[in-house]
Amino acid sequence: MMRSAYLPAAYVIAGASLWGIIGVFTRALYGSGLSPMQITLSRCFITMVAMALVILVADRKSLRIDPKDIWMFIGTGLLSIVFFNVMYFTTQQMVSLSTASVLLYTAPCFVMVMSMVLFRERLTRNKLLALLLAFIGCIFTTGLGFGDVNIGVLFGVLAGLGYALYSIFAKFALRKYGLLTILFYTFLIATICLAPFCDVPYMIEMSGDSDVILNMLGLGVISTVLPYYFYTVGLNGMDAGKASIIAFVEPMVATIVSLIVGDPFGWTNIVGIALILGSVILLNVSEKSGKGNGTDEGPA
Repeated sequence: MMRSAYLPAAYVIAGASLWGIIGVFTRALYGSGLSPMQITLSRCFITMVAMALVILVADRKSLRIDPKDIWMFIGTGLLSIVFFNVMYFTTQQMVSLSTASVLLYTAPCFVMVMSMVLFRERLTRNKLLALLLAFIGCIFTTGLGFGDVNIGVLFGVLAGLGYALYSIFAKFALRKYGLLTILFYTFLIATICLAPFCDVPYMIEMSGDSDVILNMLGLGVISTVLPYYFYTVGLNGMDAGKASIIAFVEPMVATIVSLIVGDPFGWTNIVGIALILGSVILLNVSEKSGKGNGTDEGPA
């Protein structure tokens, strides 16, 4: 019972950690001359192909969906994956990368509000405290300053909204479809929507470089297929608001990766990591102790 209770959180942490190392691959691809949109397309295409291969081998029935449910995958694919990336890349062009990173993690605020309305999830004091700790931790982790606020903040908040929408639409899809189905159609729709806006022939030419293709595969498999699988498995075992807060370990891992590759690291990063870990611990401890005293979170 103890193991099963903590397993969903472990899946979400694993997924967020793999998302956290995405910079290793994107930094190399940027250096090869690919644009943010082209990198996003390569990520979505590789993920879609990987999911298709797994489905063809493991369970071809997973390709079947009810046409009336396509809205779920438009939600996860277009409104989340595509919208989130466009808004996030725009933010990065207008404000510092650290500011863009923190603005992205407004996502749990949107998830909690929407989950209250759509899934009747409880907004407990412990959950609010965990959100506050995680957000402050994210600010410390990235070393955010307050002098670079401009209209890019709006795009950053919209990126957070797009990021949050995956949790919401995936929660609906999980009621009827399996993980393979959700991931395949999410990235199929994202690929279709992105392709017209990218120079695909140039991308094909660039993929002839072994370093480029290896980084594309790393981005698509290690930092996309595996983390989305882990996160969606975890989401199936807990409410969306809690999962979105636990995913705050992503910027913590990204900071650690930055330290390994030689980026600046100071006391604010240490404080941020501690606060983010504290929020994750609070969520799990509060769920266990809350049972029976009226503070446990409602069903998803």
